[in-house]
Amino acid sequence: MKQLISLEVNGDNHEITVELDATLLNVLRDYLGLMGSKQGCDSGGCGCCTVLIDDRAVYSCMMYALSAQDQKITTIEGLGEDGKLDAIQEAFVKKGAVQCGYCT
Repeated sequence: MKQLISLEVNGDNHEITVELDATLLNVLRDYLGLMGSKQGCDSGGCGCCTVLIDDRAVYSCMMYALSAQDQKITTIEGLGEDGKLDAIQEAFVKKGAVQCGYCT
């Protein structure tokens, strides 16, 4: 069964139809094309899927997309402003933490 949901991601509003059991991680990657959050352990242990929900760090692999409605979602792609990288993004690039995400 599918449901239409509305998500605010990186300041942009998206209306998408998703399976009821779709994780936030899968929606971010598969529906919105945001690849900064990585799929790692799928059990909330490694942290490579971490996003900010209302400025609080959350494992997106452990959260249903339906539960993220009416909340502000920020991914690593949404941290920079005015075409400049955020300090966290710069650190990832400097240290080479841009591939699978496990080390981040």
